[in-house]
Amino acid sequence: MICHPKITAIRTHRLQHSLEEPLGFSQWQHEKRNALLVEIEDSEGNTGWGECYGPTEVTQSGLHSFYAPLLIGWNPCQNEAAWQHLWRASLDFARKGVMMGAMSGIDMALLDLKGKQLGVSASELMGGRICDELHCYATGMYFRNVSESNLLEIILEEAASYVALGYQALKIKVGKNIDFDIRQIRTMRATFPDIALMADSNHAYDLPEAVKVGRVLDECSYSWFEEPLSPNHGRLFTKLAEKLDLPLATGECEQTRWGFQDLLSAGGIAIAQPDLAYCGGPSEALKIRAIASSHGVNVIPHAWGTMLNLATAAHFLASTFVEPGRAETTPPLLEIDQTPNPLRDELYSTPLEIKNGIASVPTLPGLGVEPDREALARFCLQKTEQQ
Repeated sequence: MICHPKITAIRTHRLQHSLEEPLGFSQWQHEKRNALLVEIEDSEGNTGWGECYGPTEVTQSGLHSFYAPLLIGWNPCQNEAAWQHLWRASLDFARKGVMMGAMSGIDMALLDLKGKQLGVSASELMGGRICDELHCYATGMYFRNVSESNLLEIILEEAASYVALGYQALKIKVGKNIDFDIRQIRTMRATFPDIALMADSNHAYDLPEAVKVGRVLDECSYSWFEEPLSPNHGRLFTKLAEKLDLPLATGECEQTRWGFQDLLSAGGIAIAQPDLAYCGGPSEALKIRAIASSHGVNVIPHAWGTMLNLATAAHFLASTFVEPGRAETTPPLLEIDQTPNPLRDELYSTPLEIKNGIASVPTLPGLGVEPDREALARFCLQKTEQQ
């Protein structure tokens, strides 16, 4: 099939929902859920959807005022060329940061649109689907404004609720303080001896602290230690890895193939975690995956936000080969954020199907998830359009 339509409109939808209770992690508290969706329409009436990770109001401004006008009239099937067009236009001032988040949402929307135009799913466009289902891990266990003894009980109850839903892998938050972190790590393992556990500090520790906490994670057989160190000190991962057995994971703050080349070439990182709504988009994530493969590193995307980013990560993992590969390999896990988020759970007429901790990879053309326009209007703070 030859693809001839042109892009006729690019819209953004800035969404927000206030949480009933703030969710805390080592650096901050979330009091609201925010999302920025990108909608690209072609001359045949097809629509592709994408999602941007980052500060929504700033990202929306850059996308609408700078990038969107550059793509009106563009052939959306030429998504790789579109990426390069935007990259060159902003190279002097946007090699990383918020503008790359805007490019990521555009790239995701173009992938969705291309899949719909050609009648194939995104995973086929990413190189070919090699599995139809993905085992998932539940992300949650955020900090609350309660006493530490009450907090630990809340975390254990929350974790138990995910296990009851069928999840066999859980990721906790650490980085509150060293004593609480160690107590939480050991209590979680004692309570859930047969569940795969991971820990995410959101770059809370210096090197000596990361070594101390990491040794407890080793002792308790955790599956990986996520963002143990600041992204500003990537070369310290090598020193940390020399002192620990468990894999180190990072990369949600990194962008582009060049950024990941620098990050991984320093050594120490076993799992790269680009966010497909921030790293440059799914097209760039494929290049990041190739670079990671050359370093013997596996890629498991960070998946925060709404169903669009989650579905994109699912397609990415469904087309992933595990490094180095063997007849009986351990498949990668899809991250499922379980914290309250109506922008994920109430926004989509066609969501990602998840049952008993297992996600079905969408088979519909494109990303296979579709926003509901009435729900979109209910959460929308601002909409823009370029024609």
